[in-house]
Amino acid sequence: MKEKLFSSSTLNKISNPDFKEDSVKEIIILPILERLGYKRENIIRSKSLKHPFLKVGSKKRSVKLIPDYVLKVKDNFVCVLEAKAPNQKVINSDNVEQAYSYAFHPEIKSIYFALCNGLEFSLFRTLSTDEPILYFKIEDIDENLEKLIALLSPSSFQNGKSFVYEVRETAVKYKNQFDYNNRTLLEEIKVEKRAAKRHFGVHGYFTKQSWNVVAEYIKNYSKSSDLVLDPFGGSGVTAIEALMNGRKAVSIDLNPMAVFLVKSLLAPVKQFELAQAFEEVKNEYIRKEPKTEEEIQKILKKYPGPKKLALPKGSDVDTVDKLFNKKQISQLALLKSLIKKQKNENIRNSLLLMFSGMVTRINLTYHASKTGGSDCAAFRYYRYRIAPDPKNIDFIKFFDLRYQKVSEAKKEIEYFINDKTILNAQILKGTAADLSFLGNESVDYIYTDPPYGKKIPYLDLSVMWNAWLDLDVTEEDYKQEAIEGGEHHKSKNDYNSLIAQSIMEMYRVLKFDRWLSFVFAHKDPEFWHLIVNTAESCGFEYVGAVSQKNGQTSFKKRQNPFTVLSGQLIINFHKVKNPKTIMKANCGMNITDMITQTIEGIIAKNDGATLEQINDELIIKGLELGFLDLLKKEYSDITPFLRENFDHDKQTKIFSIKENAKFQTHIDVKLRIRYYLISYLRRMESENKAPTFNEIVFHILPLLKNGITPEEQTILNVLEDIGQRVGESSWKLKQDGQLSLGGF
Repeated sequence: MKEKLFSSSTLNKISNPDFKEDSVKEIIILPILERLGYKRENIIRSKSLKHPFLKVGSKKRSVKLIPDYVLKVKDNFVCVLEAKAPNQKVINSDNVEQAYSYAFHPEIKSIYFALCNGLEFSLFRTLSTDEPILYFKIEDIDENLEKLIALLSPSSFQNGKSFVYEVRETAVKYKNQFDYNNRTLLEEIKVEKRAAKRHFGVHGYFTKQSWNVVAEYIKNYSKSSDLVLDPFGGSGVTAIEALMNGRKAVSIDLNPMAVFLVKSLLAPVKQFELAQAFEEVKNEYIRKEPKTEEEIQKILKKYPGPKKLALPKGSDVDTVDKLFNKKQISQLALLKSLIKKQKNENIRNSLLLMFSGMVTRINLTYHASKTGGSDCAAFRYYRYRIAPDPKNIDFIKFFDLRYQKVSEAKKEIEYFINDKTILNAQILKGTAADLSFLGNESVDYIYTDPPYGKKIPYLDLSVMWNAWLDLDVTEEDYKQEAIEGGEHHKSKNDYNSLIAQSIMEMYRVLKFDRWLSFVFAHKDPEFWHLIVNTAESCGFEYVGAVSQKNGQTSFKKRQNPFTVLSGQLIINFHKVKNPKTIMKANCGMNITDMITQTIEGIIAKNDGATLEQINDELIIKGLELGFLDLLKKEYSDITPFLRENFDHDKQTKIFSIKENAKFQTHIDVKLRIRYYLISYLRRMESENKAPTFNEIVFHILPLLKNGITPEEQTILNVLEDIGQRVGESSWKLKQDGQLSLGGF
């Protein structure tokens, strides 16, 4: 039986009238902090703060704010703790606002704040002050101690993504054994957009994740037969790749056009039946194709065109029908009517998918681009812009091309997605903020790419297709759409609230020990903190963000290295019982030290790093630890700092630690060993030498003196992972293809 934190005699003292605030500090709070694992040097008492806002008249007045305790972990402030007398409230009172003001202060910015009056203890997250995340009476502290330790002990915090090197034995151990708790962050994956016919060329959409990137994430974080969820499903890349890799899939999207596209593509068909139906429709269309003005008018009277839905205000015309000339409407109306005659639903929807692709190009916004291609204005400019010189295409020739693309896509997936396996897919219209059709802890993995702010109003931009496909969008859909602006003038708060609700729902439906990968492509660091703070509030543990490029670095990125991502970030969270929380860097920390540690970390991890890799890693660390604004201010160009403090290879454009120099900051010892071993063995190889183990140890031990000096066995373990023996006692570096990143 565990010893109780407070004896009965101690608890009885609290009811004594002489038991004041000072008694609460000494008799109640200090034992709690000691049990949590805080040493005296980590407990800052009566820290003096300047009031950041107060102004009287035209003069600033110096007003001191003095919180009772500020808890510190690794130079970061993690919690403000206010002591109160037993007659003071610790919830639903001005005392909570006072403690919050200390925690939110620019000199502190702690994750938590807490209050204790000797009788009760309340703990709040600084960015969510409505209700305490933990509240108990001191007499019940033993029953709540495990929860308090999980939230507030020094070991419950982390410094964002860290580099951990695992030697070969660990990697081999898990090679044939899938363990959800042992997943590692993926490195950047080379994009192969055009390699999958099931995605490339089937139908345009506003954004699409690279299929092979999504597939690698699904394979890394889930196993066969697991249920994979994408609550912002879009064009269905996540669902399709989940099914292609033997998983079950749930894809949800508010946009009925997105749901239609995915369902139509996945609809199983027999190829000969699809070919036969296509030829029937095509031949009948050719017989009836309207060519003269009289034939066009006849078709317009007989077959319905698009619904005359209102277009967004920024459009060049006010209703959908004005996006087409009369001939285009008559052509599309005839084709649609012929397709609708098909009795087989899957065949009909497959042909309608081709038809929808025709709508993309048979309209007045379709234009030739300066790069030699052509595009629909809604996809290119994110608005309905009538082209100065609309591009006319051969209707039948393009219908043939649409059939070819859809047919090839279906051939590619039919082995994996057929009449039997399609039962493993749910493609639904709905909102990510309400996943009530899914039970608690029913999902094995979530990969999602949410909408971002004002960039793309999906429902507004889908009106042209929805009008032709008879797809309904309700007022409730617009209310639930997670965007800023748009025709319904959604505010930033509306957007943030819907994203936060969605993350809460993702947490609820995800099983414990499972993973969430959240694509981040926003310019505003505030949104990063919304995602991470909301996820942590729910109970997710942030594991790290990975830079994932989509193409060449833009000029804008090169000009603004710390404001524009060269691609996107994929943020990875783990749902565990006792999650750790990211500590934010306090303003007293030296920005140069943080930058140096980040640069040394990425150099050690990659055996040297390019300027772009360093910039991306600094963005991630700046976002994680909350110093990105300071980084932008102090180092608008990091290059001079790099050239002064690191070696640079002009041919490879790689920065490295200066030759025979030590790491200046604390980097994991095995990671440092690995870096020095690779550097040394490469140099020896260039000199046609194969050093002995003793020569290797003699060379690298002096470089490892700042910090824990490793045993020779540790060096040997890492050496066996990256090197191979030459003869009995010498070593050389493995070939590049053989080198393993172990547990990065």
